[in-house]
Amino acid sequence: MRRLVAISGRTSKIMMALAALPIALTSIHVAASARSASLRRQQEQLEKTANTQASAISAQQSALSQGHGLEFALAAESSTTVAAAHKRQIVISVADRKLALLEDGHLLKIYPIAVGTRGTPSPDGEFVIINHAKDPVYRHGKKKIAPGKDNPLGSRWMGLSLKGYGIHGTNVQSSVGKAASHGCFRMLKRDVEELYTLVRVGDTVTVRRERDAVIAQAFAEPAAPAEMLASQTGNSAETQLAAANVATVETTQQ
Repeated sequence: MRRLVAISGRTSKIMMALAALPIALTSIHVAASARSASLRRQQEQLEKTANTQASAISAQQSALSQGHGLEFALAAESSTTVAAAHKRQIVISVADRKLALLEDGHLLKIYPIAVGTRGTPSPDGEFVIINHAKDPVYRHGKKKIAPGKDNPLGSRWMGLSLKGYGIHGTNVQSSVGKAASHGCFRMLKRDVEELYTLVRVGDTVTVRRERDAVIAQAFAEPAAPAEMLASQTGNSAETQLAAANVATVETTQQ
């Protein structure tokens, strides 16, 4: 009888344990699921935070890029404005055989020049520099002269908007200061090379055969100090004129 009671007690305990097992397993599963959900939420939060930071960094970089672009655009605009603000002009007095270079109406320097003879006079009027040439090749008809000591254009050419005419050097330095050309304006080698660095394509050229108010005003004030002219020369690099350079100059004028 005791044996049966003992067996019955054990069986009861086993049955109770078996009955409690699903509950325990369910609790474990619920806890595991809760833990997994918690970990998943943490991971999603981390990913969201990382994406937000990445977006913020990207936006900041974009803003900086746009800011730099604006600065560059403003710098370029400022540079263009400064360049446009300084207007250079050449005024030539045929009667005095001199060339004046002005900036914003102020005289920078006066150079001696050769002008046209009575039979081949220099033109009179308003012109524009349309091209530049360093060490130009002279050509007239079938005649062609390479750069060098025999080239009648010298080492530099600045062509005017009147076809065939220009400001240039010469292989006859002694002609400068005289009425000796075929209509062009000759300059000494050192002078024409300096002027070449100071003027640009698009600068205006005023030529007067007679002394008038324009000539009087242009040549009236004293020239700029040498150091100012030197700084002006340094600010106008020949590379700025590369697009306008011409290698060969065909002209009937010298």
